[in-house]
Amino acid sequence: MVRGYFVTGTDTGVGKTVASAALMHRLRCGGPIRYWKPIQTGIESDDDTATVERLGGCTADELWRPGVRLERPVSPHLAARLAGTRIDVAAVARLLPDDRSARWIVEGAGGALVPVNESELMTDLMARLALPVIVVSRSTLGTINHTLLTIEAARAAGLQVAVVVLTPWPDSPSAIEESNRETIAELGEVRVETLPRLDLEDPGSWPGSPRPPRR
Repeated sequence: MVRGYFVTGTDTGVGKTVASAALMHRLRCGGPIRYWKPIQTGIESDDDTATVERLGGCTADELWRPGVRLERPVSPHLAARLAGTRIDVAAVARLLPDDRSARWIVEGAGGALVPVNESELMTDLMARLALPVIVVSRSTLGTINHTLLTIEAARAAGLQVAVVVLTPWPDSPSAIEESNRETIAELGEVRVETLPRLDLEDPGSWPGSPRPPRR
């Protein structure tokens, strides 16, 4: 079984790709690391693999490119239907090579419960890959509900939730943001880290990893 993490989020656009790139920086010092986006929709305008390549400073052999690539920027099941095809979760999972020499960062599409086909969800793919889950979530108002539901969905699929990453974490968090962090950690019984807002035009300036919450 391969090692690594599956990066999911509480929503689309919550920062999974930026977090994945930051993880590439952080984990690279511990040995070989590889990134994979198994399902990508909206590929004409949104190529997360290319973004991680740039932001993560990745070499060609750190990127695994096979996967489902669909044109329309909608949920995987609808993008596949509009393209006249169907995503086979088992077939997608088999695309991940059994490379135990590296740790993998696998980034999902949308959130944990986004439909992949008429009967399977992203959690079904996550369960087949059996990697510990990193949940990327916003730090602002409303995040408690979305984050706890995502944790619950992952655990219901038999998955380990390794950590929640709140992003973008401000230099001076508000009382609401601090309360959100503490409440998610307590009610979700999960470790919570934070990722600050990063300069996407200058990835060389990144601190390179999520930082632990302040005590």
